[in-house]
Amino acid sequence: MKTNTYANISEDLGKLDSAKIVLVPVSFEDSNTVQKGSAYGFEAFLAASGHMELYDIETNTEVYQQGIHLTETISDDLAEAMVEAVHQNVKKYIKKNKFVTLFGGEHTTSIGAIRAFNEMYPSLTVLHLGAHANVRKSNNGSVLNKACAVYEASQFTNLIQVGVRSMSVTEKTVVDEEKIYFAHEMAIDDSWTDSAIDQMTDNVFINFNLNALDISIMPNTASPMPGGLFWYETLEFLKQVFAEKNVVGFDIVELCPNPQQKASDFLAAKLYYKMLSYKFMDEEVGDDYDNTYDNSKQKNNISKFNEDDEY
Repeated sequence: MKTNTYANISEDLGKLDSAKIVLVPVSFEDSNTVQKGSAYGFEAFLAASGHMELYDIETNTEVYQQGIHLTETISDDLAEAMVEAVHQNVKKYIKKNKFVTLFGGEHTTSIGAIRAFNEMYPSLTVLHLGAHANVRKSNNGSVLNKACAVYEASQFTNLIQVGVRSMSVTEKTVVDEEKIYFAHEMAIDDSWTDSAIDQMTDNVFINFNLNALDISIMPNTASPMPGGLFWYETLEFLKQVFAEKNVVGFDIVELCPNPQQKASDFLAAKLYYKMLSYKFMDEEVGDDYDNTYDNSKQKNNISKFNEDDEY
């Protein structure tokens, strides 16, 4: 059954004017090769969200009461059109003083989102959680490919990468070895959490590719891999990031639903809701939301992130 609101919340809580949170669905898949279906990821996520209990025990909150506006789905077939649509829509909602979130689609959808947040927030950190480095300048003749999803972020933002366990040898020349946390090292040294957060600037956009999670808890993603993050260590890290930094938005990508196995859909739905709960856990429902967007500080980044910036 189709719904016009996120998680079947009331229409009043889904109105754009009053909602503090905006959810932008992106239905796009072009360069996935292992498991197909990420174009239908949002539909499965939304269906699972409709079955969730919306009281979060850990934070003792019901974050949906802050208002969550579900936008029209971006579903352009061409990568160029999709990336630009994402880019412009995200900027539009940031300017409306909303906390903007997205649910994809393959990882390519993140290019437009990261571009928009980087234009709107000074000294932006992109926290990328994922199995693959995805910092190729181009792949198969295109710069708009999932393998290139955070290349632009590597050049124009403070990119922190967590959970990586697969990359090409050419990507070694692109990644910042001080700011990439490989899964095999994380498994034996839990100091990575504090180290990663210490390297972040104040403003953080979280780019969460579901293949960051271990294959045992997230099999239905575009490129499932063993050796990934588990549920509670992921939540502990995210909660710390939200507590210590100004998370300005986030996206979740690459859910490839399987009609015969819906556990991954519910994990994605719960992850999204937990991240919102961490963002708003200390904010009263009636409080005004301030996304700290300052038009006077708007910039179009044209050079690599300046590591001399204070943070």
